[in-house]
Amino acid sequence: MVIVVTAFLAGLLFGVGLAVSQMINPEKVLAFLDISGDWDPSLALVMGAALVVSALGYQVAKGRSRPFFAGAFQLPTRRDIDWRLAVGALVFGAGWGLAGYCPGPAIAAVSIGTTEPLYFLAAMLLGSLAARPLK
Repeated sequence: MVIVVTAFLAGLLFGVGLAVSQMINPEKVLAFLDISGDWDPSLALVMGAALVVSALGYQVAKGRSRPFFAGAFQLPTRRDIDWRLAVGALVFGAGWGLAGYCPGPAIAAVSIGTTEPLYFLAAMLLGSLAARPLK
């Protein structure tokens, strides 16, 4: 039960952070990505802060034998770049640039009551299902 409550609180904190930083606002995201037009660099600060928090988390993890609420750490072991990773990154970036959403912010944006993130999430789900045969 502790793991479920902890996961819920972490997800809630993440969602609130996305909302406060305006990462759930596609116009703000697209303005950040438009470096040749009316560029809004403010989301770079959000991303920089996320990198700092992540780096601190890795430092805390290095000093522990196991996580606080799990039996073992689950860290990535692969370091190679294959075609699936490259194509996935390109599709992710293209979708983010076209729609102004990526998965986390789209899920958080559902809470504001508009239908736009629902369309994005439906398209993402259909795209994921269509890509399954490529595995």
